[in-house]
Amino acid sequence: MDDIEIDEVATPELDDPVLIEGLPGVGHVGKLAAEHLLEEFDGELVRRVYSTEFPPQVDVGDDGVAALTCAEFHALETDGADLIVLTGDHQAGSNAGHYRLTTTFLDVAEEFGAERAYALGGVPTGELVEEYTVLGAVSDADLVDELEDADVEFRPNEPAGGIVGVSGLVLGLGGRRGFEAACLMGETSGYLVDPKSARAVLEVLEAVLGFSVDYESLEDRAEEMEEVVGKIREMQDGPAVPDDDLRYIG
Repeated sequence: MDDIEIDEVATPELDDPVLIEGLPGVGHVGKLAAEHLLEEFDGELVRRVYSTEFPPQVDVGDDGVAALTCAEFHALETDGADLIVLTGDHQAGSNAGHYRLTTTFLDVAEEFGAERAYALGGVPTGELVEEYTVLGAVSDADLVDELEDADVEFRPNEPAGGIVGVSGLVLGLGGRRGFEAACLMGETSGYLVDPKSARAVLEVLEAVLGFSVDYESLEDRAEEMEEVVGKIREMQDGPAVPDDDLRYIG
C-alpha cells in the first residue's frame, strides 16, 4: 500500500463544518470527548485514513472480522454546528509521519468546507485533579477572547514543552493554511483515563459552538474511574512502608 491511503465512504452535504480532532493522548481526554460526540449525535462515517505510520496491526471486531487499523472521519449535525470529527486509536510513529498525516487530515477537512478546527487533548498535572480547568492555545490572537468567555485559561508558556503530535500541528499547519484553529486541553493527572477532563473540554465546545449534549454515559465512566482514584488516594494516605520491607520485583 501507499504511505497514506484514503477510503471515501460517504460525502454528505454539510454547512460550514468545524473539524474536531480527538486522537489518543494524555488521559485519553481528546479521544473520549470525540467519541462521546459520536455516540450522542450518531455520526456518519465519511472517510478512513490508512497509513504505514500506524502500528502494523489489525483491529478485530465483535464478529471476529479483522480490519487494518486506521483513523476515521465522521460527519454529524448538532443543534449549533455541523462537525467533522477525527478519531482513531493511534498517532504517527515518526516526526515526519505526524506532518504527513496532519496535512492529510487538514486536506480532508478542507474538502468538506471546514475553516475552523478544534484539537482536543489533556495537559498533565502530575497529581490528582479536583477542579478541572481547560487550558487553551490558538493559531491567532483574535480567537482568545471567545475562548476566555467560555472559561478557557491561557497561561504563559503552558503547557511546558509545547503541544506535540497532531493536536499541535492542527494549530501550526492549520494556522498556516488559514484555519481558525484552537487546542483545548483539559487538566488531568496524566496517570488515568479521565472522563471528567473530557467533559470539561466538551463543555467549552458546547459554549463556543452552541450545541448541547447529554453526559450520562460519560458520567458512568467517571464514576468507575472515581473508584480507582479512591483506591489511589487510600494508598497515598496509608502508613509509610519501613525501608526494610521495600523490595524490587523483577
